[in-house]
Amino acid sequence: MLSGIITLALLLLFVGGWVWAWRPARKADFDAAARLALDESDLPVEDKGARP
Repeated sequence: MLSGIITLALLLLFVGGWVWAWRPARKADFDAAARLALDESDLPVEDKGARP
């Protein structure tokens, strides 16, 4: 009986987290996170003529 209650609670927690993550209000956050890999504005500028 207890294992059934725990299983149901975990299932509801999982479904709740899934619904929270995929609601339309989070689209802007997902888009910003997707652009992080392509954003080069924070990379250091390399000096091609400099020698170590």
